Amino acid sequence: MKLKITTIGNSAGVILPKELLARLRLDKGDALYALETPDGVRLTTYDPELAAQLEVAEQVMREDRTVLHKLAQ
Repeated sequence: MKLKITTIGNSAGVILPKELLARLRLDKGDALYALETPDGVRLTTYDPELAAQLEVAEQVMREDRTVLHKLAQ
């Protein structure tokens, strides 16, 4: 799919067609991440920073399960 860079105010932007928004399950106001890969740039709804934070949180919850359970009481 070919996209064209256009002027938006004092910036430049890309208009995403409805079909692409539907495939990515995006709507106006949603976040889209650009990840650099060896093959170029990949647009995705996946947030690698959030995924890393969730992984750390899950590890803490597994390791300190009894402490968290007592705090919840």
